[in-house]
Amino acid sequence: MFGECHAHLFMNGYDYRKAVALHKGHVAEDVIRGYLSEYQRRGITFIREGGDDLGVSSLVKRIAGEYGIDYRSPVFAIHKNHHYGGIVGKGFDTMEEYRELVMEAIRRGADFIKIMLSGLVDFDQYGVITSSPLTYEEMREMVAIAHQEGLSVMAHVNGAEPVRLAAMAGVDSIEHGRYLGEESLQAMKEHHTLWVPTLVTVKNLIGCDRYPKEVVEQIYQSDRDHVKQAKRMGVQMALGSDAGAYLVPHGKGIQDEYRAFQEILGAGSELDAYLQSGEEAIRERFQRGGVLQ
Repeated sequence: MFGECHAHLFMNGYDYRKAVALHKGHVAEDVIRGYLSEYQRRGITFIREGGDDLGVSSLVKRIAGEYGIDYRSPVFAIHKNHHYGGIVGKGFDTMEEYRELVMEAIRRGADFIKIMLSGLVDFDQYGVITSSPLTYEEMREMVAIAHQEGLSVMAHVNGAEPVRLAAMAGVDSIEHGRYLGEESLQAMKEHHTLWVPTLVTVKNLIGCDRYPKEVVEQIYQSDRDHVKQAKRMGVQMALGSDAGAYLVPHGKGIQDEYRAFQEILGAGSELDAYLQSGEEAIRERFQRGGVLQ
């Protein structure tokens, strides 16, 4: 079974607020062990975490080995204040404050740094991204600071231009990456940027009645088109489901993601080898000292 290259162990797959309330002040270890048992039951032995500010990632780093899981974590994600990202980490105003957060993450055992560079997809309006993206200069400096400390950078970013700039700034992986274009895909190829598209965060919403069906279907069709284009252009993708997000259960999420790739690119040994290469690249790069030279 493939590994899970993007998960949030603090989330529960159905209600973010309840998940936060459950772990706030004291991590519900029994619940987290239940998730890890589910991964173990499904034969999933690798998880790359997306971070949280509740202490869940820190707990999982201590206990994941008991379940035979190689767990990599940024401990918490880092966002610029007044921009999207507070749900998974800590904020900064100045680059000196950002540097201090990077050092805090290192002291707490981070394997890599996760940064938030844009907002979320608006599932009520096609083509709309919530929250303004960071500037190229900000992206470049944030990546440089992390790389100077020997840590790779996982970047939450959506939108063709923000993704293009993030790749040019040197991030090691793009997470989500909705609404791409040829220029952003070309930038990822040229800069050897890995892409984890988390397809099921959209696919699993189809028919759930939480958002307009036609908008969700349109977003997912865009995802399908860009995954096909990325594969043709030679962009390396990897499987990550954003497990814990709405309708993306722990353990099952990555299996849903694999099936989505099979539906889009065709099942078979060629796809499996391609996705395995992506996971191997994630494993190699997202560990201390794994910065691409």
